[in-house]
Amino acid sequence: MAVKLIRTPVHRDERGWFSETYSRAGLAALGIDHEFVQDNQSLSKAAGVVRGLHFQRPPFAQAKLVRCVSGRAWDVAVDLRAGSPTHANWVGCELAPETGLQLYVPVGFAHGVVSLEADTVMEYKVSAAYAPESEGGLAWDDPDLAVPWPLGGRDPILSDRDRALPRLAAFESPFTYDGTPLTPLEA
Repeated sequence: MAVKLIRTPVHRDERGWFSETYSRAGLAALGIDHEFVQDNQSLSKAAGVVRGLHFQRPPFAQAKLVRCVSGRAWDVAVDLRAGSPTHANWVGCELAPETGLQLYVPVGFAHGVVSLEADTVMEYKVSAAYAPESEGGLAWDDPDLAVPWPLGGRDPILSDRDRALPRLAAFESPFTYDGTPLTPLEA
């Protein structure tokens, strides 16, 4: 399964806008046929909050459908699938509520986000419940990944957990390549 940028229609008028943010049938038409079992939400109080790069290992591996509810964020997915020709490659995009963009991150990818504005709220639908014993992650600033986080000259704001995450070189992937390489994002 590929990482996908999903554009949900945004209907605008003089009052503002309306968007249908989730449609199981609409996602199934795009090849995304998960039962999402949990919704998560995060608030980043300041610009420059980096969360990630996170994943859950099997048997609790999660696919994610990510959107920005308030503010602006830059979202990234990193291919961690063993044997993938795009292993350790990444894609990223800016998310904001008014664009209608969402990022689908399949199992086998690490996910990270940086807030571009204060009071940025992110919402995540996930395909498996949180299992602390299965959580994992990689260092957000790993030079082997070379993710160009758009921090605008700010120092990142990180959790203690994210500061301690290992580098890719120390990671043995539990994820297998499914035959679909990572490709550039297209809405």
